[in-house]
Amino acid sequence: MKNPGKVAIVTGAGTGIGRETAIALLREGYSVSLAGRRMERLQETVAQAGADGARALAVPADVTDPASVRALFAGTRKAFGRIDLLFNNAGTGAPPVLLEDLSCEQWKTVVDVNLTGVFLCTQEAFRIMKSQSPRGGRIINNGSISAHAPRPNSAPYTATKHAITGLTKSTALDGRKYDIACGQIDIGNAATEMAQPMKAGVPQADGTIFVEPTMDVEHVAQAVVYMASLPLDANVQFMTVMATKMPFLGRG
Repeated sequence: MKNPGKVAIVTGAGTGIGRETAIALLREGYSVSLAGRRMERLQETVAQAGADGARALAVPADVTDPASVRALFAGTRKAFGRIDLLFNNAGTGAPPVLLEDLSCEQWKTVVDVNLTGVFLCTQEAFRIMKSQSPRGGRIINNGSISAHAPRPNSAPYTATKHAITGLTKSTALDGRKYDIACGQIDIGNAATEMAQPMKAGVPQADGTIFVEPTMDVEHVAQAVVYMASLPLDANVQFMTVMATKMPFLGRG
C-alpha cells in the first residue's frame, strides 16, 4: 500500500536494517529523514534509493545527544511539515568479553545508544505528533531476539533490549491519548554487516561454536513497512522476524 505524503524518521539509516528500511519506506511513497553519525553512509543510502531518493533528507545526528535529536526532529518538520513514523533503529553492542571484564565505559556506551537514544527520539516524536494536524503517529522500536533470550557475553546489549520492551509498552500506553501507536520488532539473524561473524561461527550457550543461518534483511524492511501501513486504530504490538533455523527455539 502506497503512503504518499507520509513522513518518516529512520535512525541508524546509513547501514544494515536502517538502510534497507529507509529505502523500502521511500519506495512506498514516504518522505524519509535518514539519521546517522556518518554523512557519507547516509548519502550512500540516498543513492541506492534511486529516483525515490529525491524524497530523502540525510541528517547527521547523534541519538545520545539531546540537542542533536531536537535538531533532527525540528529539521524534519521544517522540511516535510509533519512526522508520521519514527523507526528507532540505531543501536550498538559491546565487545563479547566476560561480564566481569567489561568496562563501565563500554556498558554506558551501549546504554546511551540503545536505550537513552530511543527515549530521546521518542520524547521528541511525542512533542510533535501530539500537536500536529492530523494528530498522532506511529513509533516502531527495533528490539532483538535478545529481548527474549541472551547470547553469551552480551550483558549490555541484552539488558538494553529487554529495557526497550518496557519502553515500548510504556510508550504505547502513554501515547493512546495522543493517537500515537507504538510497537516493537524483534529481529533474529538478518544478513547485515553485523551478522557477518555468524557465517564463520559464533559462541553458543553450551560453549560450542556454531555457524548460524541468516535471512535477507529485505524481509525485515518489509515487516516494518507492514507495521507502518496500519491505521492508527490498529497496532502490531510485538513482531518477531527471524531466520527460520537459527538456534533460538528449543533447548541448547
